[in-house]
Amino acid sequence: QVQLVESGGGLVQAGGSLRLSCAASGTIARIDGMNWYRQAPGKQRELVAGITRGGSTNYADSVKGRFTISRDNAKNTVNLQMNSLKPEDTAVYYCNAGVLSSSSFRYLEVWGQGTLVTVSS
Repeated sequence: QVQLVESGGGLVQAGGSLRLSCAASGTIARIDGMNWYRQAPGKQRELVAGITRGGSTNYADSVKGRFTISRDNAKNTVNLQMNSLKPEDTAVYYCNAGVLSSSSFRYLEVWGQGTLVTVSS
């Protein structure tokens, strides 16, 4: 079994910052891409940022220049530094990863439970 656990959500005023963290645990042989998605009320889940095992990153246009994704391959963690937050960033943020299981040697797409970020105006 592989689990992703997010932390770091909360309430912040517009213009403020938050740092989300996600830790993977379980029977992990290798983690490839790691991503952050978000889902606002009444909207579809969208990709916010992604990072490959080698460190290449991509961002949604709406967060470029404000958010930074990073990872630690040794610790199986991924972070999302969010600066200059706006009310429209309010959403549940989900961690997602492509994981090769060390027990089944199957490739799994794993999701965290989500963490709520609320940005007040």
